[in-house]
Amino acid sequence: MVDFNSLFSTNAHGMKRSEIRELLKIINRPEVISFAGGLPAAKLFPVQEIREVTDYILETEGRKALQYGSTEGDGRLIKLVIEHMAKDGGIKATADNIIVVTASQQSLDLVPKILLNPNDIVLVEEPSYVGALQAIVSYGAQAVPVAIDKDGLKMDQLEKTIQDIHKRGDGGRLKMVYTIPDFQNPSGITMSLERRKALVELAEKYNFLILEDTPYRQLRYTGESVAPIYALDSYGRTISLFTFSKIFCPGFRLGWVVAPKPIIEKLVIAKQATDLCTAPFTQAITYEFLKRGYLDQQIKKIVVDYREQRDFMLAALEREMPKMEGLTWTKPDGGLFLWVTLPERINTRDLFHMAIENNVAYVVGDAFHPQGECKNSMRLNFSYPTKEQIDKGIKSLANVVKIYDENLRKGKVSTTVTP
Repeated sequence: MVDFNSLFSTNAHGMKRSEIRELLKIINRPEVISFAGGLPAAKLFPVQEIREVTDYILETEGRKALQYGSTEGDGRLIKLVIEHMAKDGGIKATADNIIVVTASQQSLDLVPKILLNPNDIVLVEEPSYVGALQAIVSYGAQAVPVAIDKDGLKMDQLEKTIQDIHKRGDGGRLKMVYTIPDFQNPSGITMSLERRKALVELAEKYNFLILEDTPYRQLRYTGESVAPIYALDSYGRTISLFTFSKIFCPGFRLGWVVAPKPIIEKLVIAKQATDLCTAPFTQAITYEFLKRGYLDQQIKKIVVDYREQRDFMLAALEREMPKMEGLTWTKPDGGLFLWVTLPERINTRDLFHMAIENNVAYVVGDAFHPQGECKNSMRLNFSYPTKEQIDKGIKSLANVVKIYDENLRKGKVSTTVTP
């Protein structure tokens, strides 16, 4: 019998399954109300417009669109992406600063691939996006957490962590800070302008890069837009990741990276070894979709719907959740998620099994922590479920929390909650 474990690479041995993807398998039952996935609302997908544009592309350039394309991406799409970024956040870029990728998750793999060596250090927000943590660790690097508060990364703790790294002689291994500055996944928090500027200055002072992941900064429902870190960085230390998955449709698997030219050049080489090019067909369709002004219309439609969804879930939490000290949740200005923190005595991983029995699901908080901390938190998604499901699901979740806590206080350890 073949001993495959002896054949796998060191990187492969370090790989772990995605907590979220594994949870989605468990909750894939029609009766379960899921607040777990980061899914856009399928009802909002612009099916008619995509059909119209697809027919046009097939009629006018079908053979070209169905052929291989350049690794860098469709130049026409890149031109419109540059205009889109300039209008949205004031980012100034040229085609030399852009590569089209197979959605931002590919970026999260390619960037570590070209920058990280085993035992290099990446500072991450705590909590942080599990897909990024996976990618960082898969290349043998260390994801070192730094706390966040209502204004994003805590700059005093960030600088202290950096100084500690330098004091022990590891400053050369500190490669970058990974951040989701707009409606952070999973917390929903937005980094303030002051802290974005401070992060840029720290990057220059201590010689590291900033990896800015901004999958849905356009989905803002309240408050004023904050400039992207890339637009604030005059030193050329920022790599920004964008995607069409949340503002258009995820099925196209389409995104882009904006970065200094030397970074893009290396990403092109790395991507050539990965998939040669992102699908030219979906790029052509997306180009025509943007050209006709459909993306702006789509974003406006999403913002209206998701604002209502967010407000509905916040109201349901306020109405249904038991009143207990230490139970709080974030009120995000945009995005797809909010973050619930429970009293420290409650372990949401234990609570998860009880919630599933009562047909409601979330993502456990420790999945978003590189060191598995914060066991009393959970992420809830408000974009995908219907209002009826939100109402029913939050009632069920609140009941599970209440009875679980009552059992704890009585000294009972139970994995079953009967409504």
